[in-house]
Amino acid sequence: MEPDRPDERFTLASERTFLAWMRTSLGLLAGGIAMVHLVPEFSTGWVRTSLGLVLLALAVLAALVGMRRWLQVRNALERGAPMPEAKDLWLFAVVIALVAVAAVVVTVLGAV
Repeated sequence: MEPDRPDERFTLASERTFLAWMRTSLGLLAGGIAMVHLVPEFSTGWVRTSLGLVLLALAVLAALVGMRRWLQVRNALERGAPMPEAKDLWLFAVVIALVAVAAVVVTVLGAV
């Protein structure tokens, strides 16, 4: 008799979600580098550098949150346990929204 194991469809879906987190991380990384090095006309130097560094920090955070979430889901699937809470996902979404609002404010107000 075969031991209980998660359905492959759920495992593959979890892996696709993990890869989406990694794509998000790479996008934030590219955006942070571009903000610091490729858009000198965007606001002032300290605003551009600060926003770029925040994007780079979010890139690291996205990779770590994605890895943590994938491990939690994988463990839940293997044990047949409920899916983990999404508190860290909400926090990540709120932080991204706040960074976006800050970028919009700086863009609308022009050079600060």
